[in-house]
Amino acid sequence: MRPEPSTLAGPAAPALREPGAILLISCYELGRQPLGVAVAGAFLRRAGFAPAALDLSVEPFDAARVARAGLVVISVPMHTALRLGLRAAAQVRAVNPGTHVCFHGLYAGLNAAWLMEHGADSAIGGESEGPLVALAEALTAGRPAAVAGASVPGRVAPPHLARLDFPAPARELLPPLARYARIERDGRFDLAGSVEASRGCRHRCLHCPIPPAYDGRFFVVPAEVVLADVRHQVAMGATHITFADPDFLNAPTHALRIVRALHAEFPVLSFDLTTKIEHVLEHRALMPELAACGALFVVSAVESLSDTVLAHLEKGHTRADVFAALGILRQAGIALRPSLVSFTP
Repeated sequence: MRPEPSTLAGPAAPALREPGAILLISCYELGRQPLGVAVAGAFLRRAGFAPAALDLSVEPFDAARVARAGLVVISVPMHTALRLGLRAAAQVRAVNPGTHVCFHGLYAGLNAAWLMEHGADSAIGGESEGPLVALAEALTAGRPAAVAGASVPGRVAPPHLARLDFPAPARELLPPLARYARIERDGRFDLAGSVEASRGCRHRCLHCPIPPAYDGRFFVVPAEVVLADVRHQVAMGATHITFADPDFLNAPTHALRIVRALHAEFPVLSFDLTTKIEHVLEHRALMPELAACGALFVVSAVESLSDTVLAHLEKGHTRADVFAALGILRQAGIALRPSLVSFTP
């Protein structure tokens, strides 16, 4: 049961600009250092806050950090993170019943009403960092949490879809890269990082959670911000970078600008990317250059080799297209790593 939401006003209320008064929690982000925390932390820092972070995928639950927080922000970029985040919220409530619990990220917006029923004070979807800063400022001033873009009990807000002014992610808030997934090659397990060059997606595949939030829109992260983030991770020891965009080739000119700059600055740095089969076909001429710049593999949501299933999912490709894309990538020296819809014959 959720306690009465607090505006954090009054002399006994925690000052959210004090170090650790905002706690950013990640539970799961595919084994990577969580961008959901690093980016949100950078936005909050720029606004004058001093958040702490806790990544429950690699760190134990820290009751002391939770007890200090007047605002706890749980990142839920995917379904597994949502389920684990709800469990984390219950732990937070047990330690600090009066703190404001906010869920942010893709699955926060899609499940806002359900989260309110299960104890959340607010939920922010879409390009969530702007409303998150507004929420922290409102709570600091003792105002209600119903800021634009934030769902609160009794009011579900649509996903916030506005272009943001991105700072470089605050990686220093998080455990070192050595605590996260690595890339295996030549018998070694090398440190790997991840960045986003864009967010959202211009496609509307029916199996995907992104279209209900972004409705065919996507936003590029400025190249200089992406490059600064890569430099930071290379300085931490990364020899490989995952482009964690929903589809790296939604903006191929932007993507090429970034990989060319990376290769010029870090010639031995490798990378992987996610893109649709139809983009591999459409941009087949780019594949040899991507390989020359360090692309090792492409993740693609193949989902099925049944044309019937693909048509129902409105994937935009056919069984034949999958094999054509496989040939294009193999010729360029890039491996294809497909994802498949579970539980279909």
